[in-house]
Amino acid sequence: MFRALALLVSLCSVLVACSDETVAAYGGAGKVWLLQDLNGAPFPAQATLRFPQPGQIEGKGPCNAYTATLTAPYPWFDAIPQPQSRQICANQPDEDRFLQALRSMTFSEVSGQVLILSNEAGQDMTFTADG
Repeated sequence: MFRALALLVSLCSVLVACSDETVAAYGGAGKVWLLQDLNGAPFPAQATLRFPQPGQIEGKGPCNAYTATLTAPYPWFDAIPQPQSRQICANQPDEDRFLQALRSMTFSEVSGQVLILSNEAGQDMTFTADG
């Protein structure tokens, strides 16, 4: 009985992973993405993005950690990041710009060690994989 249950749980995990149609399944998973440029200008603070599970993102802005759910299949991108804490820091203006930009992105493209998020308004965020 225990073996049958373990096999069923394992099979369900595989099926859930296979059903991921977000950017994570198309080269985004398994990496920590570091924001390099925001709208063509170098980003002055450190901000990260990662895909820990199908349909989920998380990372750290210049001040706070955040999480969000991805709701659109690749190559589209739709996430509303929510800070996990509300610490104010010297980089607060950069944090606000980062989270606002992330909320406005609608398209994603992964090419090797580069992830680009963009939208119809011509805004973009360029990330590189750490390591």
